[in-house]
Amino acid sequence: MHIAILTFDGFNELDSLIALGVLNRVKKAGWRVTLAAPTAAVTSMNGITVHATATLAEAVAADAVIVGSGIRTREIAADAAIMDALRKMNPARQLIGAQCSGTLLLAKLGLLGKVPACTDLTTKPWVQEAGVEVLNQPFFAKGNVATAGGCLAAPYLAAWIIARSEGIDAAASALHYVAPVGEKEAYVARALSHLTPHLQPAEPATAP
Repeated sequence: MHIAILTFDGFNELDSLIALGVLNRVKKAGWRVTLAAPTAAVTSMNGITVHATATLAEAVAADAVIVGSGIRTREIAADAAIMDALRKMNPARQLIGAQCSGTLLLAKLGLLGKVPACTDLTTKPWVQEAGVEVLNQPFFAKGNVATAGGCLAAPYLAAWIIARSEGIDAAASALHYVAPVGEKEAYVARALSHLTPHLQPAEPATAP
């Protein structure tokens, strides 16, 4: 199972790295989480440089993809080379999630269609301009596509991928590990209340 987190220059550390941490709570042979970028290294909105561990080509072929957010997302959306590479993403064969401004990229790629989505408050008008209804909630999923709004909604997106791939108990365990001490049960219960209405009874997406 390869989960790729798309990470571009100007990325939001909370969105990409929280998801990375939660997803890596799954300790299973073959479970791999990468930061995928169009270059060997990318620098965050606060000046933190990280090295990519996957290419865009590897990401669009992954079992699951999270489209991360950042302050340069509208520039990314206008970059023909990057967008052409991302058009190979396909919810028929993979789980696809987006965090905050990453939702704008899904909208521009036509992956949301008429499905409503979640995003952050700054990105909301841009997603609406792209013809997508924006919900006032932290998480929404339909089929193999999910969106989350707000930096601290990143655990919900990561837990959705775990739940779809390894089951709800594995998702609850990952959330329990990262939840604040003294609030763990309440935190997990609240998170699962956002996830369970959107979990599909079908098997996770797999390559044909």
